[in-house]
Amino acid sequence: MLVNRGGDPERDDYGLPPVDIEIPDDARELDRDIQAYHRELRAQRRHRLARRLGGPLTRDGMILPLLASCLALTLLAGTLLTMFTARRALPNTLQTASVPRPSRPTVGQVGGLLPEVTVTVGSRQTRTLRDFHPSVLALVPAGCDCGVAARQLSAQATAANVTLYFVGAGSAVVQARALARRSGLSGDHVVTDAHDAMGAYHPAGLTAVLVDSDGAVRVIQEDVGPAVRLEGSLRALTKPSPQGLDDPGDTMVLAGQAGLRPA
Repeated sequence: MLVNRGGDPERDDYGLPPVDIEIPDDARELDRDIQAYHRELRAQRRHRLARRLGGPLTRDGMILPLLASCLALTLLAGTLLTMFTARRALPNTLQTASVPRPSRPTVGQVGGLLPEVTVTVGSRQTRTLRDFHPSVLALVPAGCDCGVAARQLSAQATAANVTLYFVGAGSAVVQARALARRSGLSGDHVVTDAHDAMGAYHPAGLTAVLVDSDGAVRVIQEDVGPAVRLEGSLRALTKPSPQGLDDPGDTMVLAGQAGLRPA
């Protein structure tokens, strides 16, 4: 059907452009047009779907959420790392704070050093008590009847190759010299304790203080008698560290049990 372009306008009052319409005699001739129409519809649907899915990726639609997610993950990882590091370091800190520092033994007690005082050896030589190591310091109280015990102690010290000194203060110095002579020792084995530093032991009888090679008091034996046996302890004095008593007959008295008190 052809449109009459010069016809009456009242026949075309829909505002559509004038077109020629061809009506086929057989509807099968419209298959190509129908297929093209459906292809156009499918293309339009694919285009709308692509815009719907790809829209967040265009411009700033997906970039800002992605950056925000990365920042949140970074902050979370940093927080977790800080917490784990603090938890691992906390036990070491508590352990360091809870371990008590080893205290140094009291001067004069077992494990501690001798008092740091100057004494006279023999008639005129002066030394400090801490220079006597390894040695045996036999503390002689006034009025001590201990000649047999002194000789016994001297024999055991000589056998162990440890120097024996008789220590006296005040009037006991004369008796210390007498014991040294009776034990076969010279005057160089007599120590005059003018300051009575060893009087802190308050010896009731002949007291033997065994000092090891490190200058520490190893054994304090009170009231040494003729039956005393200190061979094992005397032999241990030359060793660099305490090895215990070798002789079951030895008797070790700690300074606290020996009545050691400040002078």
